[in-house]
Amino acid sequence: MAIVSMLCVQLGLAASVGLIDQIGAEGAAWLRLVWAGALMLMIVRPRRSAFSREALRAGIALGVVTAGLTMLFMAAVARLPLGTASALEFLGPLGVAVVRSRGTGRLWALLAAAGVVFLTQPWAGTADPVGVAFALGAAACWAAYILLTQRVGDEVSGIAGLAISMPVAALTATVVAGPSVVGRLSPELLLVGLGLAILLPVVPFTLELLALRRLTAGAFGTLMALEPAFALVIGFVALHQVPNLLGVLGVGLVVAAGVGAERSGAREALPSDRPSDPGGSLQRDQLAVEVGQ
Repeated sequence: MAIVSMLCVQLGLAASVGLIDQIGAEGAAWLRLVWAGALMLMIVRPRRSAFSREALRAGIALGVVTAGLTMLFMAAVARLPLGTASALEFLGPLGVAVVRSRGTGRLWALLAAAGVVFLTQPWAGTADPVGVAFALGAAACWAAYILLTQRVGDEVSGIAGLAISMPVAALTATVVAGPSVVGRLSPELLLVGLGLAILLPVVPFTLELLALRRLTAGAFGTLMALEPAFALVIGFVALHQVPNLLGVLGVGLVVAAGVGAERSGAREALPSDRPSDPGGSLQRDQLAVEVGQ
């Protein structure tokens, strides 16, 4: 289920490339977020009484960061191969894991840095610098996303936090990109956007919750470090993006750094006043710190 979740994410991103050609990167991100926000509201049906003031503040901040993450990454994918953009974006959760590591755990950052150099190959001048900047901006947003998800997870059990953050993300994206996109929409594009929202993030998140009932958070976090490699394969198969040898090596180094950092940078278990929680909310909270999902 964890592997299928990662494949859904990358397939959804690959499918979004065609949408980018029609309504731009910001339009593709906006359409996906609007549908995802609407779906989460319908599925979860949040009640105001279920959220403390702190949970609402954290959920709103998480929604703004989610919009930034989605829009910046879509802009990066429009300019970079999917594998390169995903590996650069993964520096966000990798950075959080490295910072939380102790002793030699921070040496994984050097391995990741070498991977980034091989991916971007600045001496060749082939990587779009604007695309790299967008991907690094997405990485910073993903790091903030992880920290905010931790705060939301500590306040709200299950997926209720998404019922706040996803609609806020949709509203934020609407303010930024909505006016320039609405006039270009058609019924067909709306249906495509709905399909992409189901493929990413509704189905992956559901699969991740189910996978967490069978895997520890550490094992799941280590699996998530394989996502840049999946992105490289999907980019090659679906988008015919052929990486060179150094690019493959760069993704491999980022994946290795991610595995190492996740194993040494897991969050310590929090005291829980919900020992009988059947959904395993504490375990999901630990996952949020490690993989930002």
